[in-house]
Amino acid sequence: MFVLDLIGVFFFAVSGSLLAARRDFDIVGSVMLASLVGLGGGVIRDLVINQGVPNAFQQPLYVVPPLLAALAVYLHVFGVRRLRRTLLLFDAGGLALFCVTGTLTALESGMGAVTSVLLGLTTAVGGGVMRDVVANEIPQVFQPQGIYAIPAVAGAALTSLLWNLDWFNVVTGSAVAALVFTARGLSLRHRWRVPLAGRAGSGGMP
Repeated sequence: MFVLDLIGVFFFAVSGSLLAARRDFDIVGSVMLASLVGLGGGVIRDLVINQGVPNAFQQPLYVVPPLLAALAVYLHVFGVRRLRRTLLLFDAGGLALFCVTGTLTALESGMGAVTSVLLGLTTAVGGGVMRDVVANEIPQVFQPQGIYAIPAVAGAALTSLLWNLDWFNVVTGSAVAALVFTARGLSLRHRWRVPLAGRAGSGGMP
């Protein structure tokens, strides 16, 4: 699961570097935005769990994925001509992996099932929110186009259920991540929408 966590950091970090390229940030800004989105959600989770120094600051390897992501985007490895589509693809990958690893970390620390699901969601969406706010974008979790938090909650709940049934392992965890990634991808492709906060036509109400 540590490997899956690092892959999740890399996926999210690529989305951060792609957004930095889209906003014409320099390479330093790219590394910082990649680090913020790749590590931010996990740091929030670890602080809430109160397990001491967050994992991102204990393991030097966590620094590597953001650096590799910034370098890859700088070298146009991921085809930055289609920035938004590629960004959403890597963002979906990070979302899928982090909702699993975040929930698992919370469960292993002794948190209850419901709390672990909430922390899994926080891990999955927290870094993305910080990335978008820093880059002056509307966070993906608040955009009605394509479901975002719902697949993450479902993935976190499945992870918690499998763990409590003693069925969780690398294979089942990867399967859950694949389901979340597929759901997010299909929601973007078919433009599934979550109902708006207000009824249609209520935008002008005082």
